[in-house]
Amino acid sequence: MSSKRFRQIALALPAAVEGSHQGHADFRVGKRIFATLGYPDEDWGMVKLTPDQQSMLVEAEPEIFRPVPGGWGKHGSTNVRLAKADSATLQSALTLAWRNIAPQSLKLPEKKRR
Repeated sequence: MSSKRFRQIALALPAAVEGSHQGHADFRVGKRIFATLGYPDEDWGMVKLTPDQQSMLVEAEPEIFRPVPGGWGKHGSTNVRLAKADSATLQSALTLAWRNIAPQSLKLPEKKRR
C-alpha cells in the first residue's frame, strides 16, 4: 500500500478533506481528524479507532496494525504499516475511523439483520 492509495481511500469517504497537523497530512470530517499519514515516519499511517476496534485489528493483523506508543494508543490511535496493508484492509480500518467521528447526518444507515 502506498501513501498515495491511503490518501485516495481516505478522501473517498463522505465529506473527508485533507489538512495538516504537526507536519503530517491528516484527514478530517469537519474539524475532527480520523486518520493521518507519515507518523511516526513515511512508512506508516494512523487511524483513530476505539480501544475495542484497535484490539480486534491488532490481534487479527499484528503485522499491519499496532497501537500508537503512549497515551494516544491507549485511547485507540492505531498505526498502520503501509507496506503490509492491502486495499480491503485499509478501506475497512479507514471506514471504522471515519464512522467514529463523522456526524450522524453523514453516516449511512446500518443494514438490518433478519
